[in-house]
Amino acid sequence: MSEDSEVFAAVRAADGTAFAGLAERYRWELRVYCYRMLGCFDDAEDLVQEALLRAWRYRGSFQGRSTFRAWLYRIATNVCLDFLDRHPRHPTPGQTGRLAQVPWLQPYPDRLLEPVAAREAEPEAVVIARETIELAFVVAIQHLPPRQRAVLILRDMLGWSAAETAALLEMSVAAVKSALQRARPVLREHLPQRRAVQATATPLADRERELLRRFMAAHERTDIAAFAELLSEDVRLSMPPLPYIFTGRAEVVAFVENAMGSGSPLHRGQWRGVPLAANRQPAMAGYIRLPGDATYRPQVLDVLRVEDGEITEIVAFEPRVFGAFGLPAPLP
Repeated sequence: MSEDSEVFAAVRAADGTAFAGLAERYRWELRVYCYRMLGCFDDAEDLVQEALLRAWRYRGSFQGRSTFRAWLYRIATNVCLDFLDRHPRHPTPGQTGRLAQVPWLQPYPDRLLEPVAAREAEPEAVVIARETIELAFVVAIQHLPPRQRAVLILRDMLGWSAAETAALLEMSVAAVKSALQRARPVLREHLPQRRAVQATATPLADRERELLRRFMAAHERTDIAAFAELLSEDVRLSMPPLPYIFTGRAEVVAFVENAMGSGSPLHRGQWRGVPLAANRQPAMAGYIRLPGDATYRPQVLDVLRVEDGEITEIVAFEPRVFGAFGLPAPLP
């Protein structure tokens, strides 16, 4: 039985369990799609759930004129556009490529990409594997109006045709082509200069894992000199949702020394790092145990951008993002 036939059967029988099982196959890629649209993992989680509930509520509108997958994408797109209409967000003015321009930014756990990547024979697995999900791209795309954002993701990231995209967004093909022509230059303008417009997302390379190991060791030893050796000359540090940004090795090292050095209240604590991957980038969950504490408490989640064997950007997120990564709080 084809998938569409299964969907029609579930709708006719009002079988919510069967329908949910069919829709659940697409949760992973829909969540990535919503994350791109919103730039916030928590919002993407909520809106994917809303999209799947809306799909069941309006199940009778599925007539088979498009694939079940395309129908779900239409619903997810409308949910995102409705959300962005109710909660308009605009990056704060600042230098191009600054992640601090998007205070609602959250990281995406790589572990939630793996269930899709494991199904290598399925078309949606290829879509997920090829999507550009780095933080720099997620920030750059937030500079686009929501409908242009959807057009660019569908056309350039998911490989939909202009006709398919037009049908999903209820636009003309000419309007889709025009939106894409306007979106691409804006995207290029807000991407880091050394980054290609589109790159294939792949698991971490051995070199990145080794650099991450040294990064964690420097934290655990509070070794500022070892930390400085890992940084590029033009490294940047940002801390969404806080507006602070530090640029250049000297400025970043001065901030870290102030936070971890002998004059800091954290200096007397013991650090532990947990290696992670977020947005297909190396990351570390940092925990600290202060004198008198029995456990390590969450302190920061750092996502690293690595180029030519050096850290070129550190994005430090608040501990509230730990839950999405399945991290314990506290750490024994």
